Amino acid sequence: MNDSSWQPEPVPAGPAYDAQVGPHTRPMPIVPDAAGRDFDDREARDRGGAADSGPLFRADTPPQEPMPSPPPPHAQQPQDASPPPKKRAGRDLRAAIGVGVGLGAVIFASLLIVKAVFVGVVVVAVVVGLWELTSRLQEQKGIKAPLVPLAVGGAAMVIAGYVRGAEGAWVAMALTVLAVLVWRMTEPPEDYLKDVTAGAFAAFYVPFLATFVAMLLTADDGAARVITFLLLTVVSDTGAYAVGWRFGKTKLAPRISPGKTREGLLGAVAFAMAAGALCMEFLIVGGSWWQGLLLGLAVAVSATLGDLGESMIKRDLGIKDMGTLLPGHGGIMDRLDSLLPTAPVVWLLLAAFVGTG
Repeated sequence: MNDSSWQPEPVPAGPAYDAQVGPHTRPMPIVPDAAGRDFDDREARDRGGAADSGPLFRADTPPQEPMPSPPPPHAQQPQDASPPPKKRAGRDLRAAIGVGVGLGAVIFASLLIVKAVFVGVVVVAVVVGLWELTSRLQEQKGIKAPLVPLAVGGAAMVIAGYVRGAEGAWVAMALTVLAVLVWRMTEPPEDYLKDVTAGAFAAFYVPFLATFVAMLLTADDGAARVITFLLLTVVSDTGAYAVGWRFGKTKLAPRISPGKTREGLLGAVAFAMAAGALCMEFLIVGGSWWQGLLLGLAVAVSATLGDLGESMIKRDLGIKDMGTLLPGHGGIMDRLDSLLPTAPVVWLLLAAFVGTG
């Protein structure tokens, strides 16, 4: 269609038309005639004619404000533009550091006083960890793993491992599972298999793996071995956190733990290997620095796998932490996640490198 068809027909200007327009003129409604043209009914009444356009229509149209022009590309941004968010730690670091230092003081003090006191600390950690795990299982999944036989059997397991070694630990483990099977028989049979399976898993996951910490203590340099185990695990976690927070880009296992990165894993390996070389050279009798490199590598891998395993359990349960007992850390199980699977690895490698005596 031609654009000229949309333009209004010219109307001669004159007093008859201009007199109708003024600053206070109230526009009259517009009505169409028989031919479909628009008429001002005032004009139609006074003159019997009409105009399709002219000063009357132009005066009734308010002036258009000009559109603001876009700022040039080099224009300065507003002063209140918010800067990009900084990386922040996911927990209260002050509380986490304070609690960590307190736990470390308790552990080192118990090691330096009497070995049996440290075994008691391990027993307390095991019982609390079992309570957290069984409570979350019941709350989130309706699984009733019996706590009483697990707590009693778990404590007996750690003590048996310290007194009788691996053989005592295995016997206590078997008796604990049997006690779980019998204890659960006092309740209705619905979900029996699910409950006792969870109980057997809890018995292995918490007290049995913790038994290897007590077994480390039975050697002549047992305190040094326990310190090496704890130090390497903590250094591995610290290296993973520091390097991953600063340089982490590539996700390690996004479906399980989105915060872990491959760069963080490399940091854990580097830190743990360096600490392992120092510990084996200066703490472990008969140890060598190259053995410490292998020990540190193994600890970094086992600690990372333990952390991922705990994250898998928590994701299945739909929770962030296993408990709230330790401010800045979560629960006891949130601190044992990397320690538990690392204990048998350290015990086995130290036994291979320098023996169990």
